[in-house]
Amino acid sequence: MPCTRTMVFLLIVGLWAGTAQANKGEDTTSPELDAEQQQAKEEGMRLYGIRWRSVAIHHLEKAAEAGDVESMYTLGEIYRFMDRGMSHEAIDWYHRAAEGGDPYAMLRLNWGMICELADICPEEHDTWAEMALGQELPKAEEGDPDAMLALYSIYVALEEVEEGRNWLRNAARAGLPQAQDLWASRIQERSGEWPPPLEDVKAAEPWFRKAAEQGYAPGMYNLSLALRDQERYNEDWKWTKKSSRHGHISGRLAVGWCYLDNTWADFCPDDADDTVKGWAILHAVYEETRDSTAEGILGRERDRMTEDEIAEAEELAEEWLNREPPLSYFPPKYGL
Repeated sequence: MPCTRTMVFLLIVGLWAGTAQANKGEDTTSPELDAEQQQAKEEGMRLYGIRWRSVAIHHLEKAAEAGDVESMYTLGEIYRFMDRGMSHEAIDWYHRAAEGGDPYAMLRLNWGMICELADICPEEHDTWAEMALGQELPKAEEGDPDAMLALYSIYVALEEVEEGRNWLRNAARAGLPQAQDLWASRIQERSGEWPPPLEDVKAAEPWFRKAAEQGYAPGMYNLSLALRDQERYNEDWKWTKKSSRHGHISGRLAVGWCYLDNTWADFCPDDADDTVKGWAILHAVYEETRDSTAEGILGRERDRMTEDEIAEAEELAEEWLNREPPLSYFPPKYGL
């Protein structure tokens, strides 16, 4: 008999169900991490941020086994991505995070028939999405912006998209930078056209700016792109550099490339003409993250550098390695 994807999924869930039953009733509170566990979590999240997922696992496990719910959820995300679906490990970590109160883990368990097949449905609700709603709605109504943001994804899962958008807007108005950045993106995408119409870019810009001015690196980078679309290149360069200083990998790449070749994009200023500095920045990004874009730029621009310049740049690159805050792609809490 052929082994279909559905059969494999059923087998995985069936094997997992016994573990789920054994875990029922465990204490799900999140104790404070000690210094070693906190350091492990921070290193795991840093590695997750640069997509070194498999390397991040054993760091995050130290914090997760100590009861840290965010680490549990992130491990679920890692295994789901690595296994290209809801594997035994992904379901296990999502379930532990959901029992610890993570609403996004609850939404992951709301997919398909995981709840029924793995026998992990919440006891007091029909679905995990309804449990998340019951948990987050009272907090949001009391003014918790993180709960308001969670309600956006919860209501979308419950197919009440407009109600979700209302809560996303409320979270943005409450000052949560992650919500401001996401709300700006939704405004920019509202026409469904790509590239978005200029009027939508202009409407989104103030919300990107609110997030950026609070030090939120994705908001800084998205603001730079919105300014670029409006050909406001001086401001674009300013925010691109700020996003780089706050660890945004795309911002750091753009800055490095402008120094290496300031003719590659209109927003690169004339005085950004320092090939050694540009090579150093890009080399440091590659050394720290193994980013394929950095590797590609260095390969394409190799002919503009002498061997002595490359040696000088690679020595200078030491100044760009392991800066604070660390480089990250800033993966969304609840993405695809």
